[in-house]
Amino acid sequence: MTSRFTELVVDCHDPERLAAFWCAVLGFKVIDRGEGKVEIGSWEPTVEEVRVRQMPPTLVFIRVPEGKSVKNRLHLDVSPIDGSTDDEVARLLGLGAAKVDVGQGPGRSWVVMADPEGNEFDVLRTLAPSN
Repeated sequence: MTSRFTELVVDCHDPERLAAFWCAVLGFKVIDRGEGKVEIGSWEPTVEEVRVRQMPPTLVFIRVPEGKSVKNRLHLDVSPIDGSTDDEVARLLGLGAAKVDVGQGPGRSWVVMADPEGNEFDVLRTLAPSN
């Protein structure tokens, strides 16, 4: 018996706003909406597909009353696929992200950022083909 990693849930104040931000970051689409929640993903999960093989998890944004109070213990890492890391950081800043310092120190090969509600994530090295 095994389980599948099917969703990553993010508590937030504004599920629609965070879903729109992360759709723009990842090229995902909204696949489900409900009272106080929005689910996004790169595919629409079906029980049959999930049972056959591990598929990429979806992101679910759930409205909660409390705010974020400390550094995340779990975060996403993203890697640009068609531009440099610096170009991607600039794009994400334009979407509403912010650069943050969580004690990572200078000279790192990644950039620590936060989404519009302060959830940290890392922008890693580019996966774009080199010329």
